Amino acid sequence: MHRTPVRAALAAALALPLLAACSSGKSDGKAQDKPSTTLTVLAAASLTDVFKQAGDAYEKGHPGTKVTFSFAGSQELAAQVRQGAPADALVTADTKTMDDLKSATDTPKVIARNRLTIATAEGNPKGVKGLSDLSRGDLKVVLAAPQVPVGRYSTKVLDQQHVTVKPVSQEPNVRAVLSKVSLGEADAGIVYQTDAAAAKGKVSTVTVPDAQNAVASYPAATLKSSKHTEEADDFVKWLGSDEAQKLLRAAGFQQP
Repeated sequence: MHRTPVRAALAAALALPLLAACSSGKSDGKAQDKPSTTLTVLAAASLTDVFKQAGDAYEKGHPGTKVTFSFAGSQELAAQVRQGAPADALVTADTKTMDDLKSATDTPKVIARNRLTIATAEGNPKGVKGLSDLSRGDLKVVLAAPQVPVGRYSTKVLDQQHVTVKPVSQEPNVRAVLSKVSLGEADAGIVYQTDAAAAKGKVSTVTVPDAQNAVASYPAATLKSSKHTEEADDFVKWLGSDEAQKLLRAAGFQQP
């Protein structure tokens, strides 16, 4: 009779580690129910500001998913895809670059559009009035390289207006063009309207009339090499949602 309490106490003591193990196992199981997924999105440089906001908004509505971005000129992004860089989705500033990668992407969808504008030093001290002025010998003009979508659009609109420009440099993306102008290294450059708006207070703009302008389309697609196809598809689809479109409109992008 004296052994019963001792045996009971011993049994209880032995049971504690088992209960603790069971409790720990359940906790781990719950943590594993919602694994963290990190999506890598390759995006055109002109999307830098708005996509940082979009990434935050998406993560709030999709717990467990983190979105990271790699911004560069569309031609650089295409090179990364061809070289097998690990990524899940791609958003370019033109349909040509995306179409050239059709074997590496799912069906793309245009999520926004953009137009060109002339960026000048703050206050437009050189008195630039339009595209024709960019041929003036007293102006230092910078353009994006012709391989870059904004460079290709710029060449198109200048050619259509029979304007010959000898740029002091040709940059790898639109943000580099904008930087040259804002730092005073160039008097003017052709950029997207959204990039000029993001640099308000650092540059002034000269409107390019619609009849002389070009429309840039931004297609988005999931990469076939993605290891998170379902999540990547969801993000690309979300870019067309009301929430994402409101952010794009606020940043100056036009409807798809």
